[in-house]
Amino acid sequence: MTTSTILLLVVSVLIAAGLSFYQYLYKAKSESKVNRFLAFLRFISLFSVFVLLINPIISRKTYEVIKTPLPIVVDNSQSVKELGQETLAKELAEKLSKSNSLKDKYEVQLYRFDADFHTGNELDFKGKQTHIDQVAQNLKQFYRNQHYPVVLLTDGNQTIGNDYVYSFQQNTTVYPLVLGDTTTFLDLKINQLNVNKYAFLKNKFPVEVFLQYSGTKPVNATFSIQQGNATLHKQNISFSPAKKAQAVSVLLNADKVGVQSFKAVISSSEKEKNQYNNVKNFAVEIIDQRSEIALISSVNHPDLSALKRSIEANQQRKVTIVKPNEIKSLQDYNVLILYQPDAQFRTVLEQNQKLQLNSFVITGMNTDFNLLNQYQNQVQCKVSGLKEDYTAEFNPQFNSFALDDIGFEQFPPLEHPFGTISLKGNANTLLKSKVRNLATENPLLAFSENGLHRNAFLFGENIWKWRMESHLKTKSFENFDIFTDKIIQYLASNAAKKSLVVTHDSFYNSGETIEISAQYFNKNYEFDENARLTIQLKNNQTKAVKSYDFLKGNNEYKVNLDGLEHGVYSFTVKENNSKTQYSGSFQVLDFEIEKQFINPDVSRLNQLASNTEGKAYYPNQIDQLIDILSKNETYKPVEKAIIRQTPLIDWVWLLVILAASLAAEWFIRKYNGLL
Repeated sequence: MTTSTILLLVVSVLIAAGLSFYQYLYKAKSESKVNRFLAFLRFISLFSVFVLLINPIISRKTYEVIKTPLPIVVDNSQSVKELGQETLAKELAEKLSKSNSLKDKYEVQLYRFDADFHTGNELDFKGKQTHIDQVAQNLKQFYRNQHYPVVLLTDGNQTIGNDYVYSFQQNTTVYPLVLGDTTTFLDLKINQLNVNKYAFLKNKFPVEVFLQYSGTKPVNATFSIQQGNATLHKQNISFSPAKKAQAVSVLLNADKVGVQSFKAVISSSEKEKNQYNNVKNFAVEIIDQRSEIALISSVNHPDLSALKRSIEANQQRKVTIVKPNEIKSLQDYNVLILYQPDAQFRTVLEQNQKLQLNSFVITGMNTDFNLLNQYQNQVQCKVSGLKEDYTAEFNPQFNSFALDDIGFEQFPPLEHPFGTISLKGNANTLLKSKVRNLATENPLLAFSENGLHRNAFLFGENIWKWRMESHLKTKSFENFDIFTDKIIQYLASNAAKKSLVVTHDSFYNSGETIEISAQYFNKNYEFDENARLTIQLKNNQTKAVKSYDFLKGNNEYKVNLDGLEHGVYSFTVKENNSKTQYSGSFQVLDFEIEKQFINPDVSRLNQLASNTEGKAYYPNQIDQLIDILSKNETYKPVEKAIIRQTPLIDWVWLLVILAASLAAEWFIRKYNGLL
């Protein structure tokens, strides 16, 4: 308390004592026990009131010992079980977490990981992926600006994510506890197989296979690619301790339409500990044609390259960049992208008035809007020569097709002449335009549909910046490429709009996410948020049938079918109110990536320990690890002084004392006839 507060309290004592003395002793001319007790009660009441008015603040200093955190992170993936280390991993984690010497020095905390990062030690070793890099990212968020050690119980075999060797921050010391037998066994393995998802009928498609050998003697092996009972390719491969990897490239014929399943196999006469990694199943969807897209422009612009790369990320699309005066026949194309149409586009627009090809019109500073208004009636543009920057606002009510918001509102603005853009007819706006965060009435990206004829309009140039911004945020072009693919897919289809639209892939690898999405539209083709969608899934081999409910998401319904065994599945999606149905099928390929390993990745774990100034240990060295951590003087508990300042007005007992003293004084006076 400050000096002034203490002086006020002293004055309060004097005033309260003086008033009490004056009323019950001096004025009453009597010093009976009752008057003395009443004077004391009045003193308590007055002093309590004065204290509440002064409201002094009481400071208390306490001390708290802050221990260094010690995260113990256990690999909960299936590979630990395949290496026969699940029981040992549980025992090691329990011994570390219950060590008294570690508890005295550290704040011991248990975590587990597989594809995701979790708290607690509920270990079942059923994780389908190993993501060690995510461990580093999560620990960075939990223990910012702290210097701490990490005990990592893992086999080091990561299946997804960035290289974990360089992921842990500099103020973290990692002590890997290696799970698995480090003895070198003879093993042949298909390490990686690269193949396109789609191929075209009567063409050849490439298959690239990387083979790996682990052993100490020369081995002759046979590599083959099979489809059903037929062997499509076969060759002999030789390995030795000096030649432990080989790459094989094969061209296969695409002679049947649909999903075609294949099997790559490597075998030898030698006995192997793990033969599961000798086989890798893969599939290719053979299609009889692909969408031909003409990207027509009379100007050179970065948007052209960005659109071509983005659209051709789906190999079912082929984009040809052509000038309007060089195009020969529009009938060679399925979709037209008219980039900033000007006077040179007159012939193209006249031809398309007859052919009625679906088109994607992108306007900008070089667009002839009078010409554009003349040759189409879906939008009417009245613009000036002044340039304006327009940012995007996502419309969640958009229902022409399913599309997630990929962060449109954070993308850089697009350039476009200032003016008014009016939509006519059956048009649907996906992105609205804003000027310096102020909403306008103009669309930024809109779609129109008239019977079987469809058009899209983007009012702004520099969409290449959107693709780059999407990559900066997600480290991948995938989200933006899906966005452009949905636009082209909408334009490439001339089918009448269906009330139930289901999206799924033709095949999946076992262990990866299997997600099916659906949209249901009412009679006005508006997205129905009250639809009740279910899916009935049937395994064509076992005839087992399961039913699932769809969950409502952002403008679509989704169902997750993770955990399916490999095989061919047929399914029926039904909207229960209208009884509308959609039937389809997909195949789950037999590929468990966590079963590919026979040894822990000791070299990478040693490199991780070296990079973080730690050391790798083995299960029989657990006591040595505990001893090292317990005696490490780098991590010392810190005593922290905590000063808590509490206003006395918040002290409940002071109010209780005041109420009790006033009540007691009143009853005593009443009892003695002094009222």
